[in-house]
Amino acid sequence: MDYKTIQLAYDSGVATLTLNRPDKRNAISFELIDDLLRGLGEVAQSDALILILTGAGKAFSSGMDLDNLKALLDSSPEQNLADSQKMVLLFRSLYEFPKVTIAAVNGAAIAGGTGLALLCDFTLAVPEARFGYTEVRIGFVPAIVSTFLLRQVGEKQARDLLLTGRIIAADEAARMGLVNEIVPPETLMARARELAALLMENSPVSLRMTKQLLTNSARAELDAQIDAAVRENAGIRTTADFREGIASFLEKRKPKWSGK
Repeated sequence: MDYKTIQLAYDSGVATLTLNRPDKRNAISFELIDDLLRGLGEVAQSDALILILTGAGKAFSSGMDLDNLKALLDSSPEQNLADSQKMVLLFRSLYEFPKVTIAAVNGAAIAGGTGLALLCDFTLAVPEARFGYTEVRIGFVPAIVSTFLLRQVGEKQARDLLLTGRIIAADEAARMGLVNEIVPPETLMARARELAALLMENSPVSLRMTKQLLTNSARAELDAQIDAAVRENAGIRTTADFREGIASFLEKRKPKWSGK
């Protein structure tokens, strides 16, 4: 397949999917979401046993693309709902991916970028990597990502990350259990491939069925939580604080919240 915003390569049973918008710090655009969904679908149907997800350049993913943020201000309720459902589809496609996934986080992974990095089965990160659910800082609700985060850390830590919107370093993310290993930048991809090789020593059938078991055990609860999250994600976009948050972010000024 032809992709504009990702690169996809195969080598000895390992597929490497690289977010490829380095000039935009791999910001998540509508086009990138579409390419990711197609790329994940291709890998799922391939002979690859392991998927490595990483970013080109100095960032893993800086969050939503600025042009797409601007577009949200003029979106209809129907468009907002469709956009929320598309993001859910992406996150669930990665979380429930039938093959083992490894995130090689080469730099900042913010907002949606944090979601992508932490939804993989294994997350390796360089010491300089940064993570954060920054939605509340610009008038969003971290509704969709919260459903996954609550399964990964305790509620107290989830409340901390989601309500403050603070950025955390790789070592703190590791202490929370969100990052498996911190790896020097020069050996990040080598370590990801080493882990992939270790995983491929196991039975492919066992790996596939174990992932299926884990996915099935979470599905019913996720279905209910995500249905509510989609409505919350779309609903926040009708508020004055959302519009102010986006406008202030784009204008690089402090927001003036109205509470409405």
